[in-house]
Amino acid sequence: MHAHTRTTRFGAALATATAAVTLISATPATAAPATSPAVPGSVSAHPAGAVPAATDGVDYGVWQRDVAVAVAAARSYLEERTSARPGERRAIVLDIDNTSLETDFHHFWEFPTPAVRPVLELARYAKSRGTDVFFVTARPGILHAPTVLNLRAVGFPVAGVYVRDLPDLFEEVSAYKTASRADIEAKGYTVIANIGNRPTDLVGGHAERTFKLPDYDGALS
Repeated sequence: MHAHTRTTRFGAALATATAAVTLISATPATAAPATSPAVPGSVSAHPAGAVPAATDGVDYGVWQRDVAVAVAAARSYLEERTSARPGERRAIVLDIDNTSLETDFHHFWEFPTPAVRPVLELARYAKSRGTDVFFVTARPGILHAPTVLNLRAVGFPVAGVYVRDLPDLFEEVSAYKTASRADIEAKGYTVIANIGNRPTDLVGGHAERTFKLPDYDGALS
């Protein structure tokens, strides 16, 4: 997805998310959800069995299978890595769009955007193993609050979310994301894994291991 398209999507998403926050605040606490979440504490990915259509020529089912393969490798690594060095302050870093959330497979007015289920399960597993979960996204700072709301609504453990504030918008995305991971390290964490779907999510170091989810040569943002 081109940069101007992503900006339009994020701008529209902000208005939708703001309306969603108002709606959530106004909804009585006793209101029953329309469907039961598939994972405790998370929003159902696709209510009433709906399956997203292909986007930019990428089939949803194929994408899900390819994501599952990549996440399985990350899960195996985390299981081994978190068994060592007791007392260590560990973190994993996740990209958001089409890594943590199914952004390109849903209309911008859908809120919350569903989680990428294998990544949600991986994040919860990491947290259960004493590892904090941070998110580093190229989304602009104006979307920080609705992004955090979305992540928590679908069940992600959230230790922190990095967004691009005004000075960061003039940097290369890869440089901004590298600096964000360095900042997490400066807080005393060892970043044991960095997971994203674009090369700009993963280059620059400040992570022991990187795991790339599919983007099909840029077909997914």
